[in-house]
Amino acid sequence: MSLYDRWILPRALDLAMRNKEVTRHRAALVPGARGVVLEVGIGSGLNFPFYGPQVERFYAIDPSEALLRMARKRARSVSFPVEFFARSGEAIPIENHSVDTVVTTFTLCTIADPLAALREMRRVLKPAGRLLFAEHGLAPDASVRRWQHRCNPLWNRIAGGCNLDRKMDELIVTAGFRIAELTVEYAKGPRPLSYIYAGSARP
Repeated sequence: MSLYDRWILPRALDLAMRNKEVTRHRAALVPGARGVVLEVGIGSGLNFPFYGPQVERFYAIDPSEALLRMARKRARSVSFPVEFFARSGEAIPIENHSVDTVVTTFTLCTIADPLAALREMRRVLKPAGRLLFAEHGLAPDASVRRWQHRCNPLWNRIAGGCNLDRKMDELIVTAGFRIAELTVEYAKGPRPLSYIYAGSARP
């Protein structure tokens, strides 16, 4: 792992993910989590302030040790027990049908195999569980999509594996989920980076 990946990128991601538009989506989505919760791509733990008292137990997964160190510090402020795993979402070390809510915010863009990760999320969810998601991805406008496809190779290299051009609703459905709620919009910011898919899905 390079110096950039180990030290610079985690701090840059933590700073970037604190912007107002991303925080707005976190604040709208995360309070809906309840019961046993799994967050895939916990990052630096920026969702912790938005979890409510209905959370009983919490699992946090992220492949970055540097980001997990930040998340552990932020976890000190929550009232529920948290267990951390330094793992990628394609292999979740949790039993089948043991989780009430899976949360993923601005994560599926970076996972090498998002379908495998989504199928793992579906595996660990209880039959009546919910996936809560807020992700950026492929825009509906042809001109914006062209820029997303054009910029993606360079953006992927400098932004920790982030992809601009994944169609998140299709990925979620292909993984076997039924989308229950979906809101799509351009958030404030450069359009190739800011088309948002947010909502919930059932296994």
